[in-house]
Amino acid sequence: MEHPQPYQFRCTLTFGDIYAQIIVWLLVIFVSLAAGLALMGANNPIFALVVVGMIFVLSLPFLLFAFITTLLNHIALDPAPNEEQSS
Repeated sequence: MEHPQPYQFRCTLTFGDIYAQIIVWLLVIFVSLAAGLALMGANNPIFALVVVGMIFVLSLPFLLFAFITTLLNHIALDPAPNEEQSS
């Protein structure tokens, strides 16, 4: 009976692959903070906190989806070298 082919798990993800996603996330943070500060001058500052929270809550699933799909696209399963051939 033949044994199944062993595979090696390899992740080829580099910082350059997620660099643009980090820049976009930082932009979202700064825009939400700027919106919050702009709304702080309003009569109801709790509205500013709600807006900042909503921006974070609504953007977080998109950020996680982008990170996870990028990670999954950089997973490689390579056939493991045969022990019989290497010795």
